Amino acid sequence: MAFDETGTTTSAPVPMSPPVPGSAPGHAGAGAHPVSGAAGTHAWTTRVLVVGIVLTALNLRPAITSLGALLEEVRDGLGMSGSVAGLLTSVPPLCFAVFGVMAPRLARRLGPGAVVCAGMVAITAGLVIRPYTGSTAGFLAASALALMGIAVSNVLMPVIVKRWFPDRVGSMTGLYSMALALGTSAAAAATVPLTDALGGHWQPGLALWAVLSAAAVLPWIPFVRVRGARSAQPRGARSVQSAPTADTDRGESDGLRITRSRTAWALAVFFGLQATAAYITMGWMAQIFRDAGVSAGTAGVLLAVTMAMGVPLAFVIPRLATRLPHQGPIAVVLGICGLAGYAGLYWAPAAGAWAWAVLLGIANCSFPLALTMVGMRARTSAGVTKLSAFAQSTGYLLSIPGPLLVGVLYQHSGGWGLPLALMAGLMVPQVAVGVLAGRDRIVEDEAVR
Repeated sequence: MAFDETGTTTSAPVPMSPPVPGSAPGHAGAGAHPVSGAAGTHAWTTRVLVVGIVLTALNLRPAITSLGALLEEVRDGLGMSGSVAGLLTSVPPLCFAVFGVMAPRLARRLGPGAVVCAGMVAITAGLVIRPYTGSTAGFLAASALALMGIAVSNVLMPVIVKRWFPDRVGSMTGLYSMALALGTSAAAAATVPLTDALGGHWQPGLALWAVLSAAAVLPWIPFVRVRGARSAQPRGARSVQSAPTADTDRGESDGLRITRSRTAWALAVFFGLQATAAYITMGWMAQIFRDAGVSAGTAGVLLAVTMAMGVPLAFVIPRLATRLPHQGPIAVVLGICGLAGYAGLYWAPAAGAWAWAVLLGIANCSFPLALTMVGMRARTSAGVTKLSAFAQSTGYLLSIPGPLLVGVLYQHSGGWGLPLALMAGLMVPQVAVGVLAGRDRIVEDEAVR
């Protein structure tokens, strides 16, 4: 797969990460990769990094969509009410908001590779533990452990792409967004058949996904000792000699007050509203189809179709977005698809199930659009780090009430009319702030002190 980027709307070239303080340009410091000077090693490092990014992306949603496919069985097994199940579907954005804030500080101290590696370990441990806790509280705690790993990786993926692949932001964002969508849809489609193959018990069906997250730990091990101050240089990256100093990068970061940027706020709200729609879909769409008379297996496949729409589109949309001066029209098209999908779920949930699954899958591609705009709306690596942490943490915080409110409305109204009205109503402001976030603006210009 070619990763060369032919166009971008970023106002200025993005510098590579600075060298380790105290090391001479062109020489590896203590925090650098020990063999980053050879061209052959650069190519090897790039390949390993790409594998790590893809495997990480594959693990950023199975902990959630595998649960959505077996939500009814988990509720019965743990004795959950509809409101508690709604709380369970609100746990992912809560954890993403709380733990995502920690990612920039951890990355500065330990290096982004080490943090992502630890995140994959946390996902593995959480997925192994949670099905066998035997209580709702234990299930929630183990889920939070896995989601903590997902949260820090969510924030650092745009940072890693911007740092190691500054000239290929659209292509690399598309690659890991496509892998993320593939992991999401695979978990939704395969969890029920795998559970049946393992004897019909939901516990091993959920725990099995820990195997995939354990595999994602391995590619990050070589990057554990690579501190945030210096990155390995893949093919096509800017030379170290032209990189800014560590003090310059730190100064840019210290002077950037991200909350003063209107673009950052628009992107945060857009991220929050699309996350609300995504987690409602992942947590409840299979149940909507099952309540309409669709079998559990087919409902899981329909959810997988929704998630699988992101596989091709998550690669196309970022590349298209980097070639447009304004990304607002993409947000509008995605919003229209979402409104059509919700209307179909209300009027004919079973008869047009496949069409609604496709439309909502297209609408869910607001996520790779948001990630691409994070990379495009900041000029420096420090700006991308702050913008990614702010947009994702604030956005996920805003998305917390959505899945919970859907559960409450569903339980007290006895149907899906009010929840679907809520989902459709939230799509309108999502389109509006998507247009604002899509303007050709740079947060450093708006927020620098």
